[in-house]
Amino acid sequence: MTEDQPVPISGEDVEASQQGMRYELATLSFRLLDAEKAAAGVLPWVEDPDAEGRLLGCWQTENGPLGRLMVLRGFTDDAELSRERARARRSVVPFGGPAHLTDLTLQSFAPFPFVPPVRTGRFGPVYEIRDYHLRPGGLPATLAGWRQALPARHRVDPLTVAMYALDGPDRILQIWPFRSLDERVALRRDLYAAGLWPPPGAPEQILDATSVIAWPTAFSPLT
Repeated sequence: MTEDQPVPISGEDVEASQQGMRYELATLSFRLLDAEKAAAGVLPWVEDPDAEGRLLGCWQTENGPLGRLMVLRGFTDDAELSRERARARRSVVPFGGPAHLTDLTLQSFAPFPFVPPVRTGRFGPVYEIRDYHLRPGGLPATLAGWRQALPARHRVDPLTVAMYALDGPDRILQIWPFRSLDERVALRRDLYAAGLWPPPGAPEQILDATSVIAWPTAFSPLT
């Protein structure tokens, strides 16, 4: 299977491979002139001998909130994620800060059970990170709608990851790669026109939605 061929969505093998898997999305905030310093602190932090988890992607925001790096890592289970979270909380220099960081947010997620694990490679260079705040109790209907609609979309517009928050309010977060902003607009227009998106019953669960466009850093495994 080449990088251009999407991994199939759903199926028993996919769901088995996702059992217990966890993701962390770290958002590093910095002063606009400190972008290089902020990026320079990421690899030493995630590759430290005491670090756990696997670096999957690192992006700098371009549209949406500026002065942000978004770092995606994968973990085999809750215990591994918990140990890495504790390492960050005990450190006086998490992700190489605090001299060049103004804030750090760590969020934990579980993958949609029918979505395959993140596959790294060259799929961008434009990445859209969409964050949906759901109404209380809205996750089951959201998952059901995505399970029905995602396979058809994934064949023409492969997904990086879709996952739901393990803490805080009900939320889902999705990451989509595109070759260009023009491709993103065209694909979304065509999917809507063909009735392939949005998932049935899912938009009704959304209370608030945000979208960030970001570019991968030079060391990001997802480019």
